[in-house]
Amino acid sequence: MMKFNLNGKPASFDGEPDTPLLWVIRENFGLTGTKFSCGIGACGACTVHVDGEAVRSCSYPLKLVEGRSVTTIEGLAEERRHPVQQAWIDEDVPQCGYCQSGMIMTVSAVLAQNPRPDEQQIFRQITNLCRCATYHRIKGAIRRASQTMTPEQERS
Repeated sequence: MMKFNLNGKPASFDGEPDTPLLWVIRENFGLTGTKFSCGIGACGACTVHVDGEAVRSCSYPLKLVEGRSVTTIEGLAEERRHPVQQAWIDEDVPQCGYCQSGMIMTVSAVLAQNPRPDEQQIFRQITNLCRCATYHRIKGAIRRASQTMTPEQERS
């Protein structure tokens, strides 16, 4: 039995320790905001936070989260109003929307570590893929979010 916190609440999973975190989140806890796409950790659609760090859950074995905190898009902020989520809305980022939860999770983790990244840092640290190529809107949303992050959100 592996125990961890999921979106701020105690959780446990009694299964294979090598099960990808993605499938435990989606199938066992019914949290479907985290998406499956490439299955090899390349695209980032499945990104979640483990102890505040962005990880690709499709290739992240559950045994690595034992005793740690996992945050999915559903647990990022109350009423879905994290500054990154709000910036996504304000900048009208999504087109198809499939990659967006993973992109938001990656960006929120990056901004928590570096709330005012320059353009080069953004390109180096945010490697998620967007099938619809809304990168210009994503970049605008990152800029907007970085301007509105509060000190508490920067540390979370």
